[in-house]
Amino acid sequence: MVAHLLRLKLTLLRNSLRRSPWQLFGLVIGGLYAVGIAGFFGVALLLLRTAEPELAQTVVVLGGSVAFLGWGIVPVIASSADMTLDPARFTTAAVPMPQLLAGLALGGLIGIPGIATTLVGLATVGTWSRGVTGVAAALVGAVLGVLTCIVLSKAVTAATAGLASSRRFKDVSALAFMVPLMLMGPIVAFVAQGAAGSAAFMPGLARILAWTPAGAAWSLGGDAAGGHFLPMLLKLLIALATLAGLAWCWKVLLQRALVTPPYSAGGKKRAGRMGLFGVLPATPTGAITARALTYWMRDPRYSGSLVVIPLLPVLMLFQASQTGNYGVLAIIGPLAAFLLAWSISADVSYDNTAFALHLSSGVRGVDDRLGRALACLAFALPIVLVFSIGPFFATGEWEWLPALLGLSLGILFTGLGLASVISARYTVAVPLPGDSPFKKPPGNVAQTMAVQFGGMGVLLLLVLPEAVLIIIQSVTHSPVAGWINLAVGPILGLVLFAAGVRLGGKWLDARGPELLAQLAVNR
Repeated sequence: MVAHLLRLKLTLLRNSLRRSPWQLFGLVIGGLYAVGIAGFFGVALLLLRTAEPELAQTVVVLGGSVAFLGWGIVPVIASSADMTLDPARFTTAAVPMPQLLAGLALGGLIGIPGIATTLVGLATVGTWSRGVTGVAAALVGAVLGVLTCIVLSKAVTAATAGLASSRRFKDVSALAFMVPLMLMGPIVAFVAQGAAGSAAFMPGLARILAWTPAGAAWSLGGDAAGGHFLPMLLKLLIALATLAGLAWCWKVLLQRALVTPPYSAGGKKRAGRMGLFGVLPATPTGAITARALTYWMRDPRYSGSLVVIPLLPVLMLFQASQTGNYGVLAIIGPLAAFLLAWSISADVSYDNTAFALHLSSGVRGVDDRLGRALACLAFALPIVLVFSIGPFFATGEWEWLPALLGLSLGILFTGLGLASVISARYTVAVPLPGDSPFKKPPGNVAQTMAVQFGGMGVLLLLVLPEAVLIIIQSVTHSPVAGWINLAVGPILGLVLFAAGVRLGGKWLDARGPELLAQLAVNR
């Protein structure tokens, strides 16, 4: 039965590649990438054979612990990455549980991540090829380590099966995964500084991890090569207990999943509650504002574009700490204003064919444009005010506050007005409703880039008066230009905001059907 499950995995993989040449191409590219990564780490581990035992042990244990952590986290983020042997498909099959567990576990080795982890794990045998005991212990540790990673992944997948069936959970977990990716630079820098500041940091961390489920299996070779047999036996027991415990948890969760497969259904909603529609005015503009705000809160395609906003202070503070120039914090407000204002430049494109409701209901174009802009302004204005004023508490250069606050407000109002025009005239390729916010949509990439970058260029020209006043203050060192900018920015921005809403509404009334036709093509 185990061999049959493995043949089934290979057959499903082969048939999927035959159906889609692009999937075959992606597998080849992914395979080449994995071979390169595995080859690099494999060669590095083999070169550690001649290194100091403490250094080799530190690298192997830390690397194995990272692999353990990665196999535990990735299934939560990409729960549907490999479902060729989905346990739910065996609900009606009378497969004995021990054989099903063994087949699914070994099937996890068939794939790019499993093969790469196995090759790198076996390379640790070469690291400890300094004696027979070291080779034997390293081989046992590599087998236990790789199997533990696979079983951990399966257990986590089974534990989150109910959550993973929810699209909202997938979208939220994907957005959460983006946060450490965006902060990867500061994280790596702080870890490197901590490691450089303490020569014993990494070896000490490795010694601690060697007594945990994450690194116990990977420390066996180093202990055996160093003659530390009693600690090796204790860590072997920890590794075996970890594998047995995870296998038991996986068995229990898998039995529960086979008896009661995960089912995703909409929760019961109370009737009679209109949410924001009952709060905002009962006018066309108010209704569209409520609808747009609801999308901002519930549609991950909208919220996904704003993940970087709360991270701006962290990224700018990191940049300032590296260069010693904390004046760079002052651009957080204008940068946030630009990102927030430009976020509605593809608003109609996100609607897709649901935009037909606006046309069939006879909503005026100016009401549509104003409602969408006010929805964004409802949360964008407080954020811009906080991000524009907050940095000056750290820098103390309060003489620049009026100028930069005026620039930020000018960018926000002007950008919303321009975005109201852009989204009424052009459509861009965006993820379809219900798709992941990170899915690459089909469409004319060249046109999308031309519309986006062309619009940004026009925005730079429209906020040129505020930028000139900033330059004047930096040259003359007179705060007068800054106070003038505090008035010019909001006033000129509101004028351009009103003009953009009116022009965008006029274009929407004139070519609404053509815009809907373009949206239908993007499906």
